Amino acid sequence: MKLLLTGSNGLLGQKLVALLHQEPTIELLATARGANRLAAHYPALRFRALDVTDAVQVQQVMTQERPTHVIHTAAMTQVDDCELNQQACWTQNVTAVAHLAAICAKMNIHLTHLSTDFIFNGQQSMLDESAEPGPLSHYGASKLAAEQLVQATPGLRWAIARTVLVYGTLTAGSRSNIVLWVRDSLRKGQVIKVVSDQWRTPTLAEDLAQGCWLLARQSAQGIYHLSGYELLTPFEMATQVADFYKLDKNLLEKVDASTFTQSGRRPARTGFRIDKAVRELGYRPHSFAEGLALVAHQLDCAAE
Repeated sequence: MKLLLTGSNGLLGQKLVALLHQEPTIELLATARGANRLAAHYPALRFRALDVTDAVQVQQVMTQERPTHVIHTAAMTQVDDCELNQQACWTQNVTAVAHLAAICAKMNIHLTHLSTDFIFNGQQSMLDESAEPGPLSHYGASKLAAEQLVQATPGLRWAIARTVLVYGTLTAGSRSNIVLWVRDSLRKGQVIKVVSDQWRTPTLAEDLAQGCWLLARQSAQGIYHLSGYELLTPFEMATQVADFYKLDKNLLEKVDASTFTQSGRRPARTGFRIDKAVRELGYRPHSFAEGLALVAHQLDCAAE
């Protein structure tokens, strides 16, 4: 198998590189826009710069490299940025997918495409793959359009992996998430407002990487929900973080989502049923408590 990975500098991309770079059955090619952030960590990793919004570049790299599988993780994912920069969002999240889907269909390459719970309207939790989409934000609309494009491309072998609230640590670079934000704020003695009227099934980045690999390895066909299995509010997650690090939970202020002014609307309820991925792929995600412990271990190792 020759696997081309887009977005290798991002959180999921970095976890996929960590998972697959020494897999003996895989010839891995990492790609991203700009320089390779992982060069010092994985000196033997093959890397090519690739801007997936550039049709000529996509055509050139794919025809030169001739991968058998593509996992497409590159995207514009900041919800408010997408709302404020709608053309850039559409170019990165839809136009780029059109380029990849077309060439993958032409070359008989299996495409695993990443999507999101933000394609849903937030009226229900614990959604399965047959749930009816209804995005509230431009980000959600762009990701739904990309899904529809993938499914409508003639001759394309595809899998769509939808996920929810991904958290984890970067090998190279920095990126905040709910775990780090809560830990660092409470360590400083800061009172923080945490939403209690949104529900998600938070996803450890390592679990999502494993799920994507299972999809590619099996050349799976169809839509799969890949997330954690516990339905939690951000406040409940923050409470677990405080307990894990033995920090003062009284600094957590429970608020509702209307407290914050945000450009892009967030669905109140999502969270996924993952029975299909468990049954068909052998997907086995960590609990949120287990994920916290793994992230803590990684942060400790990085600090040494």
